[in-house]
Amino acid sequence: MRYFLGIDTSNYTTSLALCDEGGQVCKNVRLPLPVKDGQLGLRQSDACFLHAKNFSLLQQELMADLSAGEISAIGVSARPRDIEGSYMPCFLVGEGLANVFGKLLCRPVYRVAHQQGHIMAALYGAGAMPLLEAPFLAFHLSGGTTEAVLVTPDDTRILKTSQVAGSLDLKAGQAVDRVGGMLGLPFPAGKQLDALACQSRARFHIKPVLKGFDCCLSGVQNQCQKMVDQGAPAEDVARYCIEYICAALDGMTARLLQHYGDLPVVYAGGVMSNSLIAAAMGEKYGGYFAPADFSADNAAGVALLARRAHAGRRDTEGENVYA
Repeated sequence: MRYFLGIDTSNYTTSLALCDEGGQVCKNVRLPLPVKDGQLGLRQSDACFLHAKNFSLLQQELMADLSAGEISAIGVSARPRDIEGSYMPCFLVGEGLANVFGKLLCRPVYRVAHQQGHIMAALYGAGAMPLLEAPFLAFHLSGGTTEAVLVTPDDTRILKTSQVAGSLDLKAGQAVDRVGGMLGLPFPAGKQLDALACQSRARFHIKPVLKGFDCCLSGVQNQCQKMVDQGAPAEDVARYCIEYICAALDGMTARLLQHYGDLPVVYAGGVMSNSLIAAAMGEKYGGYFAPADFSADNAAGVALLARRAHAGRRDTEGENVYA
């Protein structure tokens, strides 16, 4: 059996994954980067150092019972998004490791965007891989990104994405973590805020701030701080935050579908593992959501993209493909 190695070094998670030539994810291991209590993030220099420490542990787990010669190709997240100028130092750690593996094993290295890996992982986790054959819309909501892209088939077999909408200020994941910080929740606050919001019986009628296809999310932080100052129950503050993000996502989805037609919609990224958002958007739009393991930062999508890119190259060269 041949395998494809995926490497992802996001701002808060070190991830390694393997998929086989049949397109099944065999291993998907990761370690979060530790953030000190009371802090809402990491400096890039600290993140790079922590990734280097994590790799020594993860590679032992990943390569157990696997010989290096069984790896056909390597995929790595080399930048946050597939646009010119997209850059974040922490991705250099993973790219450097991929380059070393590629040289030592004499295997090709396929560089992709972190966002493309998220979308691919969501497709796999949701059992929606056939969507790759035609255009679809994909939302990516995380700590550093809140945007929608139009995904179209590409000859390289790596996802071709074009941004069509986004947040003009605060990102959804930032809002979740900042509100979580107000409520004394540990960073990252996604799981705890979700659980807290589910305890609330309050319901809010929120009119999102939309400008064209884009949204503005800074209002959620201000309103939640006001609620905290007025002594509102923590679960109601959490519920308001989630419903605010959901209202913005709802408005953006509706406008994009009106403009682009009845395309499938995929929701990717750590924020999209929120149970309330997934239930609301899934019921209204029939969108595709992945389980939490494939929503949060992981290297599974990167490994799958390496497989597709390698198959495309072999197809061009007239060899057998893994299609």
